[in-house]
Formats: sequence, structure tokens, C-alpha cells
Amino acid sequence: MQTPTTTQAVAYLNNGPIDAPGSLVDVELEVPAPGPHDLLVEVRAVSVNPVDVKVRASSDPGGTPKVLGYDAAGVVVAVGSQVSAYRAGDEVYYAGSIGRPGTNSIHHLVDERIVGRKPRTLDFAEAAALPLTSITAWEVLFDRLGLDSGSAGTLLVVGAAGGVGSMILQLAHRLPGVRVIAAASRPESVQWVRGLGADEVVDSRDFVDEVKRLAPDGVDWVFSAFSDGNAEKFAEVLKVRGEVVAIDDPVGLDLMPLKAKSQTWHWELMFTRPLFEPESAYQRELLDEVARLVDDGAVRTTLTRKLSPLNAASLREAHRAVETSATIGKIVVAG
Repeated sequence: MQTPTTTQAVAYLNNGPIDAPGSLVDVELEVPAPGPHDLLVEVRAVSVNPVDVKVRASSDPGGTPKVLGYDAAGVVVAVGSQVSAYRAGDEVYYAGSIGRPGTNSIHHLVDERIVGRKPRTLDFAEAAALPLTSITAWEVLFDRLGLDSGSAGTLLVVGAAGGVGSMILQLAHRLPGVRVIAAASRPESVQWVRGLGADEVVDSRDFVDEVKRLAPDGVDWVFSAFSDGNAEKFAEVLKVRGEVVAIDDPVGLDLMPLKAKSQTWHWELMFTRPLFEPESAYQRELLDEVARLVDDGAVRTTLTRKLSPLNAASLREAHRAVETSATIGKIVVAG
């Protein structure tokens, strides 16, 4: 394969609403030479996550094109001098790092240590739906909460129909001693979470009474994609010394309601390892394991909508949908 020197990408020029003139535009950018551990990937599909929307709306690049995108599936075109796990022609999927240019680009550089081999049974669009949410869900369950095949207890999943929630449900369903209560409201969301393995479903708009009825002694763990205004509710439904893991960015969060029962609040950010432990291959191994689970039929893609082609117009449509916070599963944009 010939290594390109320039590539087509989608960038934003100024922060603000999605319909602002500089929100997302088609640009042509230079392709830097791969670093020692880098792969140059020809991107075939990307997905849009809430982090894309948050960064675009709040972080101003001051007119300099900034490329977003934290999920991709594609084909390796070239490798850096110290790359050991991949070669040109390999099919891969990954989430990248928030500290580097994003994946909304036809050619993209990424550190091999955070890249997994694409599931063989999925196409590029189906695979692109998985990396960021799989990494986040895995780290929530197995790193933050320390769950394993011998764990026993009840998990409440708030934001269960979203991208991360959809992966939490699938991975937790594989833990025989963990009972999963999913919070969802719309009929289509309820149907979706039941299909992904939820044992019980409660109304996300007012879940306290329903959760207390299903788990009178309290739940052991809460996963939260929507924490604003919910800390007191979580404290009420959690057991003594129960645990919350949150992935969102609530403003002015007050955690004092958790103190009386010595409950714990954890944060999960899947970019922590790429930012602060770049030498770690943990996320590569994690993605390879998720690919194995997919190919074995134990986990499925969470793709629910595909847009095309990979350009500013398609990504703008995807951003609009994700901004509603009502998306089920994942929206993918394919080339």
C-alpha cells in the first residue's frame, strides 16, 4: 500500500452549536510520518460518542482545524519502526486518544498499544460501534468495581440504552451471580435493554421506588451515565458501602448524600491509560478479548444507525442525534 502524504478529514474550527458555520467542515490535512509505536490506518468507519459533542461544543480551537472522533475501524497502511503487533493489511478497531487528532479522517495515526484486531464476524461499520464503549464498560465492571465470575449482587444501570450502557448490560450478563436492573423509559429502549440481557427494567425518569421494590435491601452497584440530580437517589437505593461508577460530567455535583452509608463514588475515563500510561497494552488486550467474545457470539455490535459517506454533512447529522441524549445504541458513519 502506498503511504499518503495528505488526507481528507472532518474538523471543527470554533466551538458552539452544531449548525454554526465552523462546527464541522471538510478539510485536507497533511499526514505526519508514523511515530515508533504508531499505525497509519485507512479508516473505513467511525462512530460518534457524547465526548465528540462535548468537545465540539465547549473547547475552542480558535479557527485551527481540530479533528474529532474516538472510534474507528479500518486497515493498517503503514507501521512505525518499533511496531510489533501489526503489519500493513491488518484489519483493526480502536478508540484512540483524546490527546491526539481524532479518527474523523480517511487516514489516522494511532499507537498500536491501544488498538485491537477487528472482530472477524463484523464489517467495519459494525466494529466501529464498539471500541470506546467496550473499553469503558470493561473498565467500569472489572477495574473500578472489581467484578469477576464469582461476584454476587445487584447492579443498577442508569443510561442503559446508550452506547456504554449497552455494553455494560452484555458484559454483566456473562457474570452469573450479578443481577442487572436497567433504567430505561421509552418502549423501544425497554425492548433494547431486555434484548441485551437486563434481568429487570425500571423507569429511568423515576426509578427509586421501583428499584427499592425489586431490591428491598438495596443494590450493590450503580453505573451512571446521567448523574446530574441523581446522587441523592443513588444513595437511597444503594446498600451500605455500595458503589457508584460515573462517566458523565455533572456540574456542581454534591456527593454528601453518600456519606451516611459510607458509599463510594468512582470516576471512569477510558482515556486515562492513553494519556498517563502510554506504555500499557491493557486496552489492546481488552479489545482483542471483546473481539473474541463477538466472534464467539457472546457479545454483539450495538450499531443501530449507519450514515454515509464519511464527511462533514454525515457527521453533523450524527452529532445532532447524539446531542438529544435519546440515542439507542450507536450511530456509525462509514466511508
